[in-house]
Amino acid sequence: MATKIRLQRHGRKGYAFYSIVIADVRAPRDGRFTEKIGTYNPNTNPATVDLNFDRALYWLETGAQPTDTVRNILSREGVLLMKHLRGGVKKGAFDEAAAQAKFEAWKQDKTNKAAAFAGQKDAEKRAAVEARLAAEKEINAKIAEKVAEKKAAAAAAKAEAEAAAAAAESEAAAEEGEAPAEA
Repeated sequence: MATKIRLQRHGRKGYAFYSIVIADVRAPRDGRFTEKIGTYNPNTNPATVDLNFDRALYWLETGAQPTDTVRNILSREGVLLMKHLRGGVKKGAFDEAAAQAKFEAWKQDKTNKAAAFAGQKDAEKRAAVEARLAAEKEINAKIAEKVAEKKAAAAAAKAEAEAAAAAAESEAAAEEGEAPAEA
């Protein structure tokens, strides 16, 4: 029986997630399968993969052919590298301990790169937030400046009106003072 390692679709429209399954090549995409070895959720950033490493390696070594997407997933998870290293052990290129050491070094390098990428993304987010905050402070300062100008203009207009009223009162008082003198 020819087997494939492929994805089986689940989820609602526009929000799919997948099971990674071992299936007969003649079975439909969402039909019968032999074994479920993991899940793949492309909706998260980065995509979430939950994989039974040992079973995936077993099925690869027994001849199951992965689809293109599953091949990429298995490559990122290190299953294809481990298959390659085990092939080197069988041929006598190196021993099991050296293969395991190479795999651990690859895994550590991958973890370091992921952490550096996450740190870079966090730094970019913080810089973007600080830039937005600085732009908002600048806009608020301009608005405060305009408000202060309006208040100053209103205060000047009020002072001018009060001065005009005071002048009118003094003129009225002066006219009243002249009026009794004429009478």
